Amino acid sequence: MKKSIISATSVLALMLISCGSNNEAGISGTVEGGSDTVQMVIEQSSNGRWLIVDSVKTHGNGEFATRMTAPSNPEIYRLRHGRDMIYFPIDSLEHITINTSVKNFSTDFDISGSRNAVTLMNIDKRAIEIGALRGNERTDAITNWKKELVDTILVNPSSIISYYIINKYIGTDPLFDPLVKEDLRIIGAVANGYYTFRPNDPRTIYLVNVLRNGRAYHNPGTAASDTLRVSETSLFDIKLQDINGVEHSLTDLATQQKVILLSFTVYAAEFSPSYNAILSNVYDKYKNRGLEIFQLSYDATDFVWRQSAVNLPWITVFDPAGTNSRNLAMYNVTQLPLTYIIDRKGEIVERVSDPSTLATAVARYL
Repeated sequence: MKKSIISATSVLALMLISCGSNNEAGISGTVEGGSDTVQMVIEQSSNGRWLIVDSVKTHGNGEFATRMTAPSNPEIYRLRHGRDMIYFPIDSLEHITINTSVKNFSTDFDISGSRNAVTLMNIDKRAIEIGALRGNERTDAITNWKKELVDTILVNPSSIISYYIINKYIGTDPLFDPLVKEDLRIIGAVANGYYTFRPNDPRTIYLVNVLRNGRAYHNPGTAASDTLRVSETSLFDIKLQDINGVEHSLTDLATQQKVILLSFTVYAAEFSPSYNAILSNVYDKYKNRGLEIFQLSYDATDFVWRQSAVNLPWITVFDPAGTNSRNLAMYNVTQLPLTYIIDRKGEIVERVSDPSTLATAVARYL
């Protein structure tokens, strides 16, 4: 008999799925201790505001289920009971399951249904743990955790998880504070990720404004209406070895008051000979005026890279992480080859995706 029993939640969820349209997302679960009706609301994030999109209540032994129109972009939602809230993401037609209790609604819960939902749940649970700490123990825990979170962000700056992280608070303190320069760099990476990959996402303009305001705070002369450009983002360091095993640091090179071409390429690609020929002409023309090239190879093996690199007069390094490299994510590399121009102040001033325009572009900064 026990094997033939299907919970009321499962039945209700299946009924909602079968009756719903093809453009709906589902939310279901249980609230222990909620055998009597528990009233809850589902709210959607709107850049700092929360809008009620649905109401839901438990039935029978605390189970609930509902459906709603699937979002056109990944969105952050929360299930709220009084002042207690559980946050979760929904991307398209997902079905999210939330299990919790009336007594520990927002502190002891479980979410499943998608990888992003589980990631966000773990972020919130870690924030709860750190929030309970005090003094230096709390400060050290936040510092170490932020290092981990930065790695998560830089893998995919334009993800809904990255957006959530930079807007996360521990108590009344922002985890990433735009008034702190190092934090603003990470916020800038997310803003640029959204600006590049999600220009029509409603969060993009919000992130742009946060970044502008942060820059205006740190640089009072910066106009709040300045157009967002990758050039306004400080350099992220790249440390990789050349064919002789010598490690080169991009930020160290940027302190030498040279104009740098930061080049992302694949030597085995069909475009490589013509692209490197353009780089060679530019390099020969301007190297005596302070031009340097820092080129990253994303070939399948370092053997292919070495065969080409040995004949090149500029700095060429191999990125063993390949297409999973943080360097590609940090610099929003969406196509190869791609070249950034870094001026003598160590700032990215231009992104050049068309190699034929490179010589003209470089001349502007020498």
